[in-house]
Amino acid sequence: MIQKGPVSVLLAPLDWGLGHATRCIPIINELIQQGARITIAASGGQKALLLEEFPQLEFVEIPGYNLRFKRGVVLKWALICRIPIILKRIKKENKWLEDSVEKLKIHAVISDNRYGLFHKKLYCVFITHQLNILSGWRSHESVGGWIDDKIRKWNYKFIRKFSECWIPDLAENNSLSGELSHPVILPPIPVKYIGPLSRFKREEKKMISNSLLILISGPEPQRTVFENILFRQLILSTMETVVVRGLPGSKLPNPITRERLKIFNHLPADKLNDLMNTSEFIIARSGFSTIMDLVTLKRNAILVPTPGQTEQEYLAHYMHDKKWMYNAPQKNFNLENILSIFRKIKLNLPGIPESDLYQQVNDFLAEVSKRDRD
Repeated sequence: MIQKGPVSVLLAPLDWGLGHATRCIPIINELIQQGARITIAASGGQKALLLEEFPQLEFVEIPGYNLRFKRGVVLKWALICRIPIILKRIKKENKWLEDSVEKLKIHAVISDNRYGLFHKKLYCVFITHQLNILSGWRSHESVGGWIDDKIRKWNYKFIRKFSECWIPDLAENNSLSGELSHPVILPPIPVKYIGPLSRFKREEKKMISNSLLILISGPEPQRTVFENILFRQLILSTMETVVVRGLPGSKLPNPITRERLKIFNHLPADKLNDLMNTSEFIIARSGFSTIMDLVTLKRNAILVPTPGQTEQEYLAHYMHDKKWMYNAPQKNFNLENILSIFRKIKLNLPGIPESDLYQQVNDFLAEVSKRDRD
């Protein structure tokens, strides 16, 4: 395809929680600033969130992975059992891309963890912070190491089909994802550590005006399980609290009401940015995008990993061990006790340099243009 006019980029986040979509927002903004034509491929909550942020852009529906897990099932086992389904979804989205290239007239793809969005005629970027995908078998060192090695090789089998890999973390000091993004062996394609990505901005002069902000997110049914745990305790609390349920596009009514409690299914970025800057306490899942947001805002938080989601469990422990955040497991979660402990501990976030997205996107667009000319 010979490029005429601006570079046309298809951007697609994975439909697993909202973090893959939110961390794409600064990339989309930079692409817009540098004159690219952008088409966003998304569905469900991810589409609703990005459509609210970018109503002027073109959107197309893409088949979702639509993974939902039964309550009480250990997540790592559930994921293993769904590997055949995941492979079918990858094949399906690759076929979707093959069928969409001419129709959408795209020159390049930026895929946030969608393994099927590679194409031999396009410049395709894969975004991930997980080169090492942990199995959760670390307590059995010989077995766990063998399984993790097999998973990494499987991971690289797909990543190597892309033109390059972007990792939203630092290459060396003060990594936010630890061994997840720093394996001994890198994929056999160009790997670029582009720095943390966040849609939020720190506001130095903001005064603390809200006591507690709770951000609920992640895959079902654990999103709802955690929400129910919180609401049973919040109904008895008198603390000024704002809860954001992580349900963009939803019209579900608030499940409880009391004075000094506000509940939102979703909030636009500017309002959430303000709350994250002005809340005394923050409780959130330990998804990597949430951690990038918190570090960008220089806010400590109470992290509650999704049970059985090994990535979140690792990140919560990693942040806790560095004394950057406080890890509070969902099991036996007691709001008052945890807030009491959190008030007494000393946490200290380091200064993290911002991502140089201007140069990264500029290099990307130049490479796409050069490839099309050649």
